[in-house]
Amino acid sequence: MRTANAFLAKEIHIVGRRRWNRRGAMVTDRYQHVRHHPDTAELTAWAAAEGLPVIGIDNLPGAVPLETTELPRRCVLLFGQEGPGLTEEARRHAALVCSIAQFGSTRSINAGAAAAIAMHSWVRIHAAAG
Repeated sequence: MRTANAFLAKEIHIVGRRRWNRRGAMVTDRYQHVRHHPDTAELTAWAAAEGLPVIGIDNLPGAVPLETTELPRRCVLLFGQEGPGLTEEARRHAALVCSIAQFGSTRSINAGAAAAIAMHSWVRIHAAAG
């Protein structure tokens, strides 16, 4: 939530349970538009109706490097749950899955850090261009 606010994301889409840990949002949830979807299929149906490709962000086999990918101007960035990452269903529904280069011994970074990196990548391409 806080990362989305920092990069002025239009909306936050929460898939699954409506309850989430608001503590880390630092009150930014009061300023963000939040939409809930019971499952990934509903999120992707909404995105398709809006003409928005879903771009998954996860370090999965076959994922393309975010660093060399030009994200679409209009898209939904989909981040998995910390720990398990994107579900199999989410991977199937994503038009593209991008990975973030990492060089240490850990397999992943937390969802907030991944979101910040992906959103900043989008900003470098689109917001800087106007």
